[in-house]
Amino acid sequence: MRVLNLTLKRKVQGNQPNPCPWSISAMVVFFSVIGFAPSSACPSKCVCFNTTVKCVNQDLTAIPQPLPEDTKILFVTGNNIQSLTSNSFPTPLKQLTNVHLTGNRIEEIEPRVFHNIPNLNLLDLSNNRIQEFSADALAADNSLVTLNLSRSLYNYSYTGELSRLFNSSTPKLSKLDLSNNDMVLLPDGMFSGLLDITFLDLRNNSIVFVSSGTLRNPVLSLLDLRDNALKELSNGTIADFCMNPDLQIRMTGNPWLCDCNIVDMQEWLRKSDQVMNKENITCNRPEYLRGGSLLQVEPSDLKCNYNGDLEGVLETSYVFLGMVLALIGVIFLLVLYLNRKGIKRWIYNIRDACRDHMEGYHYRYEINSDPRMANLSLNSDV
Repeated sequence: MRVLNLTLKRKVQGNQPNPCPWSISAMVVFFSVIGFAPSSACPSKCVCFNTTVKCVNQDLTAIPQPLPEDTKILFVTGNNIQSLTSNSFPTPLKQLTNVHLTGNRIEEIEPRVFHNIPNLNLLDLSNNRIQEFSADALAADNSLVTLNLSRSLYNYSYTGELSRLFNSSTPKLSKLDLSNNDMVLLPDGMFSGLLDITFLDLRNNSIVFVSSGTLRNPVLSLLDLRDNALKELSNGTIADFCMNPDLQIRMTGNPWLCDCNIVDMQEWLRKSDQVMNKENITCNRPEYLRGGSLLQVEPSDLKCNYNGDLEGVLETSYVFLGMVLALIGVIFLLVLYLNRKGIKRWIYNIRDACRDHMEGYHYRYEINSDPRMANLSLNSDV
């Protein structure tokens, strides 16, 4: 009887419906909501999660296709994509706002590359080797706000091309990172077209001089000039900074030359609160002030006395003069070598002319020295 009851109980329990039939459906809905994209919608060698696509360290040679239409954030990093063309983003991606293309060895960015990304807000091209960046790569009415070009320029001579890009294709740019690019000079008007720029990172370059007007911008709020090759700031540049009292500047780590030409800069540092960590701005030269804080140096110690460096300057001048003279000598010898046949012919012609001339003199001398021949010559003339 007990066995029969247990059997009946098990049958009853077996006929009861599953108490959680909704659990599987709920899990499906949950994962759909959090956005696991189906594998068919995700490009090969990429991982898709929610509206983010990541294609990292896959040795790709081009932007993977096709990208999901709802992609908002794209990471294609650590690959071998040497150029971006108009086929890199062939279909409209209206929801795509952030594009990270760092470390791809990119050398060329052709026209119309980003025209199908109308709402592009952030573009990260850091750690590449860009040699050409077309000013038409971005649409004229683009929404780009943040551009990262840190450690991305092939060489510092490309700043002229960047100047054209900034002045024609980035009207809404607010944050610009140009750090670690070995730039030496900033072309005049390089940032004049960036009317909304608030953050400009120029640290760890080799900038030796900033001309007046180059960094004049009324909305710029943070300027990073650390670890460059600046020796002084001109009065015009200081005046540009003073026109924007809300501007914060970082410029430690430069080899400042503490002589009479830096007096105005020292006075500005003492009166202004624009420079961050200004107590850490130290002198690099002259030797007796090296390592000392510029703010602590007495104005009487800021002298323009170049007697100690005069010998070095003269030595440099002599070396340069010697190099110029050597170059002129090499060019002269090269000209002689290339025209050796003509010079030889010219010398022979001169020799023959001189010989004929001397023979004429010799003949006249013989006539004049012999009276008989002189009389003969006179008779023949008659």
